[in-house]
Amino acid sequence: MSELTKTALVTGGSRGIGKEIAKRLAADGFQVYLTYVSKPELAEQVVAEIAASGGKAKAFLLDSGDREAVARFFAGEIKDKVLLSVLVNNAGITRDGLIMRMKDDDWDKVLDINLSGAFAFLREAAKIMTRQREGRIINISSVVGQSGNAGQANYSAAKAGLIGLTKASALELASRNVTVNAVAPGFIETDMTAVLPDKVKESLLERIPLKRLGQAADIAAAVSFLASDGAGYVTGQVLAVNGGMYM
Repeated sequence: MSELTKTALVTGGSRGIGKEIAKRLAADGFQVYLTYVSKPELAEQVVAEIAASGGKAKAFLLDSGDREAVARFFAGEIKDKVLLSVLVNNAGITRDGLIMRMKDDDWDKVLDINLSGAFAFLREAAKIMTRQREGRIINISSVVGQSGNAGQANYSAAKAGLIGLTKASALELASRNVTVNAVAPGFIETDMTAVLPDKVKESLLERIPLKRLGQAADIAAAVSFLASDGAGYVTGQVLAVNGGMYM
């Protein structure tokens, strides 16, 4: 295994939080594999930025909701080809709506990508990491997975499910020196929050003790720690990065 390249796999790594995580892990010395489902030019831009900084990265078109495709990806690109040191389950979508008006497809799609997709990646990574007897798995949950949020029953349920998946997986994999943790971001400055009306932003800031939205780099720093040697005795935990906000 020592001959293989230490690699971090980041799902949904072409923009926002995923992009910053990919860049930070590359700076930490990992070769980064990142997945995306649309706008390949953004994924290639991340790869180019990492290369310009002296790192190594590759981008792969891969739908997290397609479990068979995930299994094929691991067989074709990961197993016996790289040393899979880190998996970051970051890929996710939102389809907000009130419970009484929520369509089955909106519920199913969010759970499919955000929770079942993470399970698919985690399952395949666990097979490899347990054989290696080393690895770090980091699931990106959310403050709304801890507290709930009106209009986001599907998203909250999926992110809460990720916390349960994290804790159960940590218990199963600990004996093979594989840690599993979650990071629960609060409200972070991304493309999605940038379009929020000012009144909504003001309301959010009132609920955040630090009185500011977080940065994607804040989440990347938390992931960097959990992926590091310094976090070798940390598993089954949820690291909240939310400016002190607990709804």
